[in-house]
Amino acid sequence: MTNRQLDREIFRLAVPALGALAADPLVSLVDTAFVGRLGKVPLGALGVSVAVFSIAFFMFNFLAYGTTPLIAGAVADGEHEVAGRLTAGALALGLAIGLATTAILLIFADPVLRIMGAKSDLLADATLYLRIRVLGMPAVLVATVAHGVFRGYQDTKTPMWVTGSIAIFNLILDPVLIFGLGWGLAGAAWATTIAQWIGAGTFIALFYLRRNLFRLTKQWPGFDSLRPLVGAGRALIVRSGSLLAAFTLATAVATRQGDEVVAAHQVAVQLWIFLALVVDALAIAGQALVGLHLAKDHVLARSYADRLLRWGVVGGLVLAVVMALGWSVLPALFTNDADVLQQVKDVYIFIVVMQPLNAIVFVWDGLAIGASQFVFLAASTVASAIATAVVLGAVQLQDWGLSGVWWALVAMMLVRFVTLAWWHVNGPLSPGRDPSLESPGVG
Repeated sequence: MTNRQLDREIFRLAVPALGALAADPLVSLVDTAFVGRLGKVPLGALGVSVAVFSIAFFMFNFLAYGTTPLIAGAVADGEHEVAGRLTAGALALGLAIGLATTAILLIFADPVLRIMGAKSDLLADATLYLRIRVLGMPAVLVATVAHGVFRGYQDTKTPMWVTGSIAIFNLILDPVLIFGLGWGLAGAAWATTIAQWIGAGTFIALFYLRRNLFRLTKQWPGFDSLRPLVGAGRALIVRSGSLLAAFTLATAVATRQGDEVVAAHQVAVQLWIFLALVVDALAIAGQALVGLHLAKDHVLARSYADRLLRWGVVGGLVLAVVMALGWSVLPALFTNDADVLQQVKDVYIFIVVMQPLNAIVFVWDGLAIGASQFVFLAASTVASAIATAVVLGAVQLQDWGLSGVWWALVAMMLVRFVTLAWWHVNGPLSPGRDPSLESPGVG
């Protein structure tokens, strides 16, 4: 295939995936912007609560990342019944995990937030927000499964429209509930929860309408339907858990430095994640395309990987320029507190400089997931989390402030870069390797 043909297929998947990926963190950005008008205490409470919710969510994002390559591979082999059983099993598993997580966090919200370092002035608001927000966890995980299934079928447009509708509902409900009804921080939590259930309901309706395409039946999925996903899930949980442990520890260290510091960290992280996830659209395309082609056409899979990496570099550089141009404007969209704004500006350079590094790491991560290299990803991410923890320990001991916290995040991304670069040279996508000899999950 020519480069133009490769690019056409990449962007057929990546552009709609960009819409879906950008819409999801946009919900958090909108919440941050509105809650920031309530003051630094509600903003700080939002930051620590979102960090806890993110732990629960990202621990189970294997429901999407594991489903995409498994279904893509089944579809490529013409095993549509297998893909149907995987879909049904993943939906059942996502709903069950979501209900269990909701129950646990409703009961233990207060002690979990205390462990995170929430002080007395933040604790009441943070607990209220988390207990409302976690009511949407089953909806979030059902939608997560749906994203993985549609991507496996090389369809990223449908998730884009559904996720976009969630963001729009949240944007409408936030000012009404926060300011119109005077619910404050609780209003932000209810707005997000309601919007997420609307999204999950839409996905369920689409699965019902397309049940013949997805080979869905009324038969309850057994363990055999879940075994491939559970196998991938174990390693992906370690991967996601390690990443979240690093981000959570960073938030905990920031929280212990004061209300204005954790509030600034919340703003900076939301900006950083939002822009980094824009490039993750290329990683989603990599998951789908490598999962579809690697076993049958190694050369084509490698060609897609090389093009995706080139576009990742370009995307990262563009985002760095955009962020540099917006240094005096973007932070003020999320808070009007002078102390918080100054803290954000002190670490803004990290957000700018890290964009190209993030882009390359995100694309490599997607390629490795598409190649089902789950065990390697788990091991390499554990290593990056350890590096982060070491730097954060020094930050806490030496009182290096919020800049020190962000140096720890830089360390995390550098370790991920080095390990993924090694994998790219030596893994199943390297020239001359025969993927038929590679065991799934072997780095």
